[in-house]
Amino acid sequence: MESLTSRMQGVQSPIIPVVGELIKNSPGTISLGQGVVSYNPPPEAIEFLPKFLAEPTNNLYKSVEGIPPLLTALAGKLQAFNGIEINEENCIVVTAGSNMGFMNAILAITNPGDEIILNTPYYFNHEMAIAMAGCRVVLVATDENYQLQKEAIAQAITPKTRAVVTISPNNPTGVVYSEAALRQVNQICETRGIYHISDEAYEYFTYNGVKHFSPGAFGNSKSTISLFSLSKAYGFASWRIGYMVIPKHLFVAIKKVQDTILICPPVISQYAALGALQAKAEYLQSNIGALAQPAVGIAQVRQLVLDSLNRLQGLCSITPANGAFYFFLKVNTQMDAFELVKRLIQEYKVAVIPGTTFGMDDGCYLRVAYGALQKDTAQEGIERLVQGLETIVRG
Repeated sequence: MESLTSRMQGVQSPIIPVVGELIKNSPGTISLGQGVVSYNPPPEAIEFLPKFLAEPTNNLYKSVEGIPPLLTALAGKLQAFNGIEINEENCIVVTAGSNMGFMNAILAITNPGDEIILNTPYYFNHEMAIAMAGCRVVLVATDENYQLQKEAIAQAITPKTRAVVTISPNNPTGVVYSEAALRQVNQICETRGIYHISDEAYEYFTYNGVKHFSPGAFGNSKSTISLFSLSKAYGFASWRIGYMVIPKHLFVAIKKVQDTILICPPVISQYAALGALQAKAEYLQSNIGALAQPAVGIAQVRQLVLDSLNRLQGLCSITPANGAFYFFLKVNTQMDAFELVKRLIQEYKVAVIPGTTFGMDDGCYLRVAYGALQKDTAQEGIERLVQGLETIVRG
């Protein structure tokens, strides 16, 4: 049996558990690795759980695409925040997280051997999903500031291309794409008869007055697939609730995928999500602090991290990033990124993620995540990182 092979051998191993094992073996390590937030779901999410328990039929399977009250609430949110109108050309499908939404989309729009364009650095789970589907990833480099290069994207399209994927605000770089750039990609996809898959898991995480734009609001409903998540903004990581806005003509195909893999999103989590969407604006403002209160929450931690990282000028290239909760460093060294990560954990008790897992093999890159930390812990963690990089790299 050990000699048997499968398609999984061609899929990279997820990096988070690998780094997690290194952290486990080095007690006291502060993690600047996994992309989660430090705060809990709003109380409204928990308050809706008795509504789930009060209905005996909630122990049964529910609609593949999600319970009607949640679909209605999401339609309202999409209209108000994203400018996306749910109409006869599109629809919402609730998923067990937006990673599942991406897998649903890939399986629904491709045949084995088809191509999907990812902009580098890419989100590793996207690359893994495409490989699992038996499709080919086509990589297109972003510019020196990790912004999209529309001409390069257009040139990479072949008869086998089925979609271009964008992530804004971006994981792993933290950059936010402009409305103009996203419109250009959207138009390229519509003109060439392919899909634009827009991952917007970090839609609420923008800073310094930068605004998030949703390609689904540009009017190309038949060629745009939009992915959203409650995991980040609402502290909902383990509840596993995301959702997709898809062209109506993909609904049957995506229902087939979701019914096979999931049957329906966890109904108790859908009730909690319905409650979370009732939270007042102050919940997001106080926890993220992106626009209204930049001196609180993740925005405050971000500035603290940035101030410390700026001491590494000359040792690292730090691209300006006004979104998500990541910085993506290029370290001026010939060291292997994973070896550097291991030494930082073992010698300085601070963990980051190597850039190789995001498709960056032409140098030593590190993703620094700051969303999971309170101010004091973030200060200590980033000080360890700065000290470690200065000693290891300069030494």
